[in-house]
Amino acid sequence: MDVRGSGHGLREEEIDAVAMAVTAVVVNTMGGMSSSSSDMLTQLRKRRARLQRIAEAPDCVATCEAIVQLCAALSSGVFPRQTPRWWIKRRTGGTWEDLRLCDNATDEYYRQKLRMSMAMFRQIVAACAAYVEKKVTHYRMPLPVEQVIAFTLYRWASGETYESDTSAFGIGRATRLQAVCDVTSALLQAYPDTIKWPVGRRRAQNLCAFRDKGFLNCFRVGAIDCTHIYIDKPAGAPSDNYYDRKQKFSVQAQVVVDLDVRILDVHIGYPGSVHDVRVLYNSLLWRRAEAGELFDAPPENLPHGVVTRGYLLGDNGYPVACPWIVQPYGGIDQDPDEERFDTRQKVAHGCVERAFGRLKCMWLLFLRTHKTNLETLPQQFVVVCTLHNILLDAGIDFDENLLWEVDENGIRRRVDLAIVGNDAGGQRRSTNVDGELLWDALRDRLALM
Repeated sequence: MDVRGSGHGLREEEIDAVAMAVTAVVVNTMGGMSSSSSDMLTQLRKRRARLQRIAEAPDCVATCEAIVQLCAALSSGVFPRQTPRWWIKRRTGGTWEDLRLCDNATDEYYRQKLRMSMAMFRQIVAACAAYVEKKVTHYRMPLPVEQVIAFTLYRWASGETYESDTSAFGIGRATRLQAVCDVTSALLQAYPDTIKWPVGRRRAQNLCAFRDKGFLNCFRVGAIDCTHIYIDKPAGAPSDNYYDRKQKFSVQAQVVVDLDVRILDVHIGYPGSVHDVRVLYNSLLWRRAEAGELFDAPPENLPHGVVTRGYLLGDNGYPVACPWIVQPYGGIDQDPDEERFDTRQKVAHGCVERAFGRLKCMWLLFLRTHKTNLETLPQQFVVVCTLHNILLDAGIDFDENLLWEVDENGIRRRVDLAIVGNDAGGQRRSTNVDGELLWDALRDRLALM
């Protein structure tokens, strides 16, 4: 339309001002762009043509048409978008920019912030990229896969909340929440068999390791125990169920490990008030063991004619009626053989505490009380168990100093790993004949060593 003819058109100086403003926008968009030489020449020709048409616009109609054409050009990708939409939070740098550096100090920085070397991080990115990568939209370019994965690892390793690490990666809160979900799902898909029962050579090595400690056929693994993951008071759930014996809100995680502190079975999700035995009874581990699918090692002969095909080591919180979990005798009035057995059993069973120490001190989010989504917490914990095994296989060292902290009084002490015992106290005898025979047979075998 001819706005001049309506009597309300723009004056000559106003038209020039609009044209100059549009020209300034285009020039600003051109600033700082980098690409290949051939692409640059093509883009410059297109931009020059647009600028020429804007500069030569004789009236308001031509100026408005130039603005429309310019907007169409921007949306079609002729001018790559450098600035976000006005309603989108501008991104910043921070920790992510430091991680992108490549110098002699970068690898140590990766170990400090992400608990792994730069090479290990790149391997994980390569394995997960296909599951994390987002499509390009008209709103903004998606975040690099490396940045999304680095943020998620940093959150698990540092234990920081979504609110406190805003400046570290320049990612908005909604994006951070989605990033954790995406990376959790990607790691579970990329490494589906990292947590599994050992077979072949690894299984033979585990059996030999426990044999050296006096426990024949301590099947595949060595120890079973539970740890509590402390959480804020859950919303939308019966909070009393999550209130544990230490007067904290928590979720239970049952873990089975071998002497190399490798995690081979995880069951998580029960509220903190639930006893370890109930967690065991409702786990896949129990169903497999009771169905005869789990303990299939070659038979081993023990004293008194006892033959075993495998068992696990547990603490006094586990049921004495279970024939495949061997506990300490406990109690005060022990004979020398029982005392020797308990000492050996507790030393071997200590591998589970070492595993919890490495796992929770490397991934501090699961050591500290934090606000979480109860629906996604189990998957996140399984993922950090997966990372635990990946880093063990890669030979990533664990800093033992992480096991210690300084309290409010300035006293250095070991961190609370939230291993809440359910020791019944006093000596107990098994109500299962097979379980008691295995118990005594192992005691007598250790007495002969």
